[in-house]
Amino acid sequence: MVFKEATFHGKQPEIEAEFVNHATLEIAAAEALAVAGSIDASDVQVTAENEEIVLTGTVGTIEEIERATAVVSSVKGVHGVRNQILLG
Repeated sequence: MVFKEATFHGKQPEIEAEFVNHATLEIAAAEALAVAGSIDASDVQVTAENEEIVLTGTVGTIEEIERATAVVSSVKGVHGVRNQILLG
């Protein structure tokens, strides 16, 4: 029996999309917010959509909203942050 390398019309198949584990990304972003200084993230929800993190909920100051974006942006695997946090 002869095994051939997987090809499509003589060409190597290309990987078009890389799958991201959303739960792992959400946990990493939520933990980063929890340990970051100067953010009360107790009312912030973290959701992963593709490789983007969506932040919702409320915080007490505009500075906390800005800091949340900066903290989550630095998490490995996050390629964008959509910050929908409101002042509460």
